[in-house]
Amino acid sequence: MPSGKPPIRLILAAPRGFCAGVDRAIQIVERAIERFGAPVYVRHEIVHNRHVVQRLERLGAVFVESLDECPTDRPVVFSAHGVPKHVPEEAARREMIYVDATCPLVSKVHVEAERHYKAGREIVLIGHAGHPEVIGTMGQLPEGAIALVETVEDARSFTPRDPAKLSFVTQTTLSVDDTAEIVGELQRRFPEIAAPHKEDICYATTNRQAAVKALAADCDIVLVIGSETSSNSKRLVEVALRAGAGKAALIEDSRAIDWRELDGAATVGITAGASAPESLVENLIAAFEDRFDLAVEELRVTDENVVFKLPRLVA
Repeated sequence: MPSGKPPIRLILAAPRGFCAGVDRAIQIVERAIERFGAPVYVRHEIVHNRHVVQRLERLGAVFVESLDECPTDRPVVFSAHGVPKHVPEEAARREMIYVDATCPLVSKVHVEAERHYKAGREIVLIGHAGHPEVIGTMGQLPEGAIALVETVEDARSFTPRDPAKLSFVTQTTLSVDDTAEIVGELQRRFPEIAAPHKEDICYATTNRQAAVKALAADCDIVLVIGSETSSNSKRLVEVALRAGAGKAALIEDSRAIDWRELDGAATVGITAGASAPESLVENLIAAFEDRFDLAVEELRVTDENVVFKLPRLVA
């Protein structure tokens, strides 16, 4: 029997949502609370998602922006984005128990930057000013060792100390296409620039962008579930628009939808940033089901089976 609701087609991008680094970081906080009891302090949001943060707060996590806010007799966890080198050094000096939840793929960028520095190269970091991951990476080395480049224009105007001793690394959550453009400009200007052994943009960012590209042209609108502070989620909106979606919007959860934006839409794409739990996708589908006669399909571009080991202290 007809439902009387207007029909709509939902295409779910896959992969979407949590990546291995986010999953590991959340587990680290949960296990630290299990092992040491509440409260456990976390320096900066463990991942950029309000729902995740609020759930961990209910379990006993206390989120702070500075180590100064942490008492010495309680454990502290460092966020998945990575921290400047002085932070664990200060924690050790204060004899604090600390667990580093930095994503291993971010740690890989830190190691690369150190390698270039020891080889006497100036380092260009492609990334967004003020993002915690960029602050953490730049904080691995003395001031002036790393120059930040955000755009192709920056790459055009950048003047190195010595073009023959130059290297680049990148933030892990950037737009694959934008980054390729910036790297191309740097390599055109400085053919000898040393590149990472393996691309720095992480597998999860790459896969989520590829999935959105694959569905965007078929969609009147693409909804990306993620936080305004989440770099990888914001990039998914840009990728969707560039790949041909009629519209694209970043939403925190199903309550943030402006349903008027969907007037006349026949096909809606849905994805979630790497720090957004799958429960938010399920809630969004349920919200559509209340209003529409739904046809749901999934467009999968690859399978992910990456798992990162937990630090010994909480394993």
